Amino acid sequence: MSVLGIVTCEILELEFAHLLNHDPELSRVTVLDDSQSERLIETLESNGIQNLKRISRVNEFTQDSKGQFEVLVCVLELGLHNRKQSLQEGLQQAVMALSPYVDALLLGYGLCGNALEKPDELLSDAGVPIFIPMDEDHPVDDCIGLLIGGRDCYYSEQCEVAGTFFMIPGWTHHWRRIFDKEFGNISVDMARRLFEHYERSLLIPTPVMAKEEMRKNVEEFNSLFEFRCEEREGTMEILNKTWKEAKDYLYLKKNGKNKK
Repeated sequence: MSVLGIVTCEILELEFAHLLNHDPELSRVTVLDDSQSERLIETLESNGIQNLKRISRVNEFTQDSKGQFEVLVCVLELGLHNRKQSLQEGLQQAVMALSPYVDALLLGYGLCGNALEKPDELLSDAGVPIFIPMDEDHPVDDCIGLLIGGRDCYYSEQCEVAGTFFMIPGWTHHWRRIFDKEFGNISVDMARRLFEHYERSLLIPTPVMAKEEMRKNVEEFNSLFEFRCEEREGTMEILNKTWKEAKDYLYLKKNGKNKK
């Protein structure tokens, strides 16, 4: 029996729901049931997942004795990104809470304002291997870098139009959180001043949300800031690769041989 722990941000809830819904080897998905995980759970259920278990506290987790591979998921609040230290502390707490119950951890985070610039130091007490989405020799910059295909793709779009607000599926749903006290805590007038030299929102579609839904989700945003809307195809490649690396490690640890 192998257990993979997942710690991710609300912004990537749909991407992780997609991974979990489409992996036939998963015997069970256990999710810490709180306000941050509501949409992840809703998406899993709406896609017909049969092996979902909700728990209110980590210490309620017990392994599925009949399964070969399962996951334990913790979704962290978007507001942690407000300060580098808050995000680091949130990650440390979540990792330490899950690590006694899992064989490895996968983080749905990148550098995120350099919060994970030195992950080996930050999470040195985890006691289990930690897998982070990598862009060549460094963690992806953030959720945008993860789904746009890495730093070179990210940078090329910034060079194309410096004033670009990047919109992955999660951001098209959560963009109003910019104004939340717990996150951006800015007024609409202040946001307009901050985005004064921005010209466009760039949609980055992935298989987790239809382009039409993404366009509809950002209509108000684009109207509010007078942005034009453009698109660039996104990719799940880096996240899929990280998922496979974590699974391959668990298989090797359990069986002592390479998975075919």
